[in-house]
Amino acid sequence: MFNNQYLYNQQPNIDRINAQINELENMKKQIQQPLQPTNLTQNFQISPTNREVIKYANSMDDVQKEYIVGDTPYFSKDLSVVWIKSTNGNIKTYELTEIVPKDEKDIKIEYLQAQIEELKKGILNNESNANTIESITDTDKSKKSTSVSTVSKSNKKSE
Repeated sequence: MFNNQYLYNQQPNIDRINAQINELENMKKQIQQPLQPTNLTQNFQISPTNREVIKYANSMDDVQKEYIVGDTPYFSKDLSVVWIKSTNGNIKTYELTEIVPKDEKDIKIEYLQAQIEELKKGILNNESNANTIESITDTDKSKKSTSVSTVSKSNKKSE
C-alpha cells in the first residue's frame, strides 16, 4: 500500500520533469538559431528647438555680439540689409531690394519706354552726324575758297 502510493504520487513529478525537459529543448533550439540584430534608431538634437524664425539687428556690432549655434540670418528693422553669421564667426552682408511682380501692362510700358530711349539716342546720333557733316562741308568750302584765286576783270572802255 505504501509502495503503491509512492508510485501514484510520482506521476505529477514526472509530468513536471517532462515539461522542464521540453522547455530546455525549446531554449536550446532558440540558442542554435542565429541571433537577428535589433534595429536601433538614435535621434540627436544638437541645436536648440526654440530658435526664432527671424532675428533682428540694428548694426553689424549687434550681430557680432550674438552667440549662435548654426548659421543665422539677421535682418535690419526696415528689411533693407541682411547679415548672415556663420558658426565660425564670419559675417556676410547683403542688401535687399523688393521685387515687384509685373503684369502684361507693366511689361508693355517698359518695352515702349526702352524703344523711346533708343529713338532718342538715334536722333541724338543723327544730329551729331549732321553737325559733323556740316562742319566737314564748311571746312571743305573754306579750303576751296582759299585755294581758288579770283580773277577780276577790268572794265575799260575802248575808244
